[in-house]
Amino acid sequence: MGNKKVCILTSVHPVFDTRIFYKEARTLSRAGYDVTLIAQHNKNEIVEGIKIIPLPKPKNRTERFLKTDFLLFKKALQQKADIYHFHDPELMPAGLFLKLLMKAKVIYDVHEDVPKQIFSKQWLPEIVRNPVSIFVNWFEKLISQKFDYIITSTPDIKNNFKQYNVVDIKNYPVINTSSLIYKKFLPNKRNYILIYVGGLAKIRGIEEIIKSIEFINPKYNIKLKLLGKFSDKEFEKVVKILDKKSKIEFLGWVLPQEVNKYLLDADIGLVCLYPLRRFLTSFPVKMFEYMAAGLPVIASNFPLWKEIIEGNNCGICVNPLDAKEIARAIEYLIEHPEEAKKMGENGRKAV
Repeated sequence: MGNKKVCILTSVHPVFDTRIFYKEARTLSRAGYDVTLIAQHNKNEIVEGIKIIPLPKPKNRTERFLKTDFLLFKKALQQKADIYHFHDPELMPAGLFLKLLMKAKVIYDVHEDVPKQIFSKQWLPEIVRNPVSIFVNWFEKLISQKFDYIITSTPDIKNNFKQYNVVDIKNYPVINTSSLIYKKFLPNKRNYILIYVGGLAKIRGIEEIIKSIEFINPKYNIKLKLLGKFSDKEFEKVVKILDKKSKIEFLGWVLPQEVNKYLLDADIGLVCLYPLRRFLTSFPVKMFEYMAAGLPVIASNFPLWKEIIEGNNCGICVNPLDAKEIARAIEYLIEHPEEAKKMGENGRKAV
């Protein structure tokens, strides 16, 4: 096993992506594999035993498809790995050619339901989304027959690949010694910190979360901390205009190993994603991170999420499109501290 070389490939995700680097690459390295990661980065380096081969950041989506993906393929060929493990659907052709040319094992790691994801792609005209989704579904299933294994992140996605060699690896948080210390909701506080961790996009309910603060009783001093990057500059401008009373702290992207300290400072975790097809059956990392940190969770009222949150009595599910309903949930937790504390404890136990 020690001589096996694994080459992990992504042209989309950041080099220190939680699932790719910290949960998968690092685990493989610690298990004795020789691990190389090809991803967007600014230099060649070795981090925690993982050799990182950098890709330049593309200027736009077209450059990524035409130039970055081809460069990634060339660098992957040079590695002569025993196993190639790729994470982006756009790399399926590269995976196929690596299989044919290198005679190596190839694994496709499916993070999202790609055909469903097409319906929320704003850069695609709405009229073509359905035919594109149908084509992507056909192409993904056809080409996946050639891969040695499929890894999925939810049972729903796994069901799409049930005729293949498939294993489901959910995005549960890694429980380690640093996360054994967790947050306990305290009553009679003067200040309350809300937290959201993840991509900052309209479809992730950021606007409604910010607007909800305006409906909360002013006697509660609320601070909202947003940990993540904006994917749209225009949306960033809109959101920052909404922060009239400087109640929001925009912290940008935070290293995964540093997120825990922000969670320990917070009182309530929010994950209010829009009711889109791609989200309804997803397992968001942030939800489980909040639970692991002992935070009561306010989450979208999707049936699957309600089963997790309300089924374990670790938070409140709301209509993510209703800022007033989000505000009422926040106030409820503040006004019922013992119940909020119990919810945090329940979430921790569930994780």
